[in-house]
Amino acid sequence: MNTAVNRLTTPFTERWRRPEFRISMVQTVKIVFATTLAWWVSVNFLQTSLPFLAPWTALLTIQATAYRTLSRGVQSTIASVLGIVVTFLVGQFLGVTLWTYALAILIGVLIARIRWIREEGITVATTAIFLLSDGFTEDSRNFDERMLEIVVGVLIGVLVNMLVLPPLRDRQAANYLDGVTRRMGEVLENMGEEISSSWDTECVEVWIREIDSVDAELDSAWSTVKFARESRRANPRHRILLRRRHVPVPVESPDWEELVREARDRLAHLRTIVHIIHGDTYEEGTWDTRFRKQWSEIARDTGRAISDPDIDIDSAQLQDRLDTLAHQLSDDEELPRKLWPIYGSLITTLRYIVSLVDEVRIARHEEILQ
Repeated sequence: MNTAVNRLTTPFTERWRRPEFRISMVQTVKIVFATTLAWWVSVNFLQTSLPFLAPWTALLTIQATAYRTLSRGVQSTIASVLGIVVTFLVGQFLGVTLWTYALAILIGVLIARIRWIREEGITVATTAIFLLSDGFTEDSRNFDERMLEIVVGVLIGVLVNMLVLPPLRDRQAANYLDGVTRRMGEVLENMGEEISSSWDTECVEVWIREIDSVDAELDSAWSTVKFARESRRANPRHRILLRRRHVPVPVESPDWEELVREARDRLAHLRTIVHIIHGDTYEEGTWDTRFRKQWSEIARDTGRAISDPDIDIDSAQLQDRLDTLAHQLSDDEELPRKLWPIYGSLITTLRYIVSLVDEVRIARHEEILQ
């Protein structure tokens, strides 16, 4: 019995540790709370006969960020007013028939294409649907009451999202970047371990797939960083946290974007290394043993330092080891000249990746990565 319970609770516990999952759950609860509260206010205080507009607009208003909630709240209000106007004009002057009903929806859909209300533009058509579907009765024609319901719904949605744990996406952005850099380090570490002995094309294909996966995650990380920046705008929780001084470096800081650019650039160099290895007609024993041993050790240590910045390895040490390797091989007259382009490319490309070691360590020190 206990084993079964553990199996059910463990996945949820693991997901709950992720900031994006917690934010999603909190937002879900807030949507339910705001919608229900708007309906309760509409029934008990407004005493309206059609208590659906307030909860509906509250549901539409709550968005993923405080800034977006304000923006969408304004758009919802404007779109709802336009929907009421369309409903009044069609219902008052043309009556409610099959064709006028279709006309009202058509007008609403066309208005929805206006650029500055496009995100909530369909509200124009849905408002017309709500108000015309009961035959444009006396209750539907009470536009002052309908407008009051809409305003109440928008206000409740905005206030709930702004005052009850307004979403702050800094931790989510930090986790994305942290995951990307760790995976890059793990690929390079694995590459160094494999190359130190031998490898085959299957290993190379695994590295290529992993790099492609990391590249896709970098796209998500970039979007998340921009989303996190927006989550700080018009967010009262952000100001409170700043006063307490227990928050990560602001996403407005160029360090966030710079770290994403650095990671993408180094990932391109990592891809170059894999393609060099893949393109070389490698047979065990073809490469110089000293080069393979030393280069693979440097690559492995670089990967470890990137994936775990607490390891006592800095970029200066790794750069010195690359310089030493290059000098040793350049003085070796017995080294086959046909392999120098490969060795030189691998040393130079790895040198670019090495600089990411200090970037990640500094980012962790400044709490850009969590």
